Amino acid sequence: MLDWLYEIVSQLIVWMHTGLSTVVPKDSGWAWGGSIILLTVLLRLVLVPLFVKQIHASRKMQELNPKVQALRKKYKNDKQRLNQEVMKLYQENGANPLSGCLPLLVQMPVFIGLFQTLKQISDAKPGESVFAVSADLVASAQHANIFGAHIPDTFLNAWGTDPKSWTAIIVTGIAVVISSCTTFFTVRASMKRQPVTDEANPMMQAQKMMVFLAPLFGLFGLGFPLGVLMYWVTSNSWTLAQQHYIYKKYPPPSTDGDTTTTGAAKSGTKAGAKAGTKAGSKTAGSRAAAAKNGQSPSGTKAKARLKKEPEAEPEPEDKPKVVRNQPTRKPRSKRSGTQKR
Repeated sequence: MLDWLYEIVSQLIVWMHTGLSTVVPKDSGWAWGGSIILLTVLLRLVLVPLFVKQIHASRKMQELNPKVQALRKKYKNDKQRLNQEVMKLYQENGANPLSGCLPLLVQMPVFIGLFQTLKQISDAKPGESVFAVSADLVASAQHANIFGAHIPDTFLNAWGTDPKSWTAIIVTGIAVVISSCTTFFTVRASMKRQPVTDEANPMMQAQKMMVFLAPLFGLFGLGFPLGVLMYWVTSNSWTLAQQHYIYKKYPPPSTDGDTTTTGAAKSGTKAGAKAGTKAGSKTAGSRAAAAKNGQSPSGTKAKARLKKEPEAEPEPEDKPKVVRNQPTRKPRSKRSGTQKR
């Protein structure tokens, strides 16, 4: 059913191997391992636009989250109407909840195709070809090794052989541990840098599921060929570096502004509190001093006002004084001109 996918992935590996064979020996593990790593890097370069789109979709969903919560409260008893209104809101604002899952959906077919190709190579009999890989290349891949482990080797197969191949066990075991750790840190960093609070968002649900599945990935990785583990480690390492670069180039909106505003508000609050404390202490000290001297605060203020008023200037002494002669009251006889009897 998926043979067309396996043909594409195997052909890409053959092309990568042919190109690297001009630099390193074609039968070495570095040629086959390098072809897997190069295939992974090229795939991730193609997925960069989808990753940027995932970031914008996540932030758009974050902006619409308050409206979605309001719709949930309004239609909490009508699930069908709620879904219709939410989808209408997304369509009006150009948001797509599934766009955040596109990088993962594109990677999974390549992962499945690579896994099946390497599994078929490891199980192939002498002289048998696998998809686009010829019989000679299949034999070359089966005998290619890195640090003593072959590209098709798995941890379980290396453990089950008698005698055990401890070199293959150690190499594949280390690859499983690194794959599990990089998966966990990749998903964790993605969730921390994409704070989508809408629990119904498919991208958020997929990320939460991957966080819980990351520790279990080690159990599945025990049965993965070494080539698949190399693909997984390279993909996760690329994702961590890509996240750091993309989020630095496209920082979350209003993050710096909020931080600056919050810092200014805190500093203003501290300055106001200090000024108020100093002013209050000064006022309290003056009141206490006035009470100790037996004066009231109002009397102190009145005295201060009186001192500030200018005093009247004294008149010069050389200025002559004005004497006003007041009329004296004469007797009645003098006023009428008659003699007093």
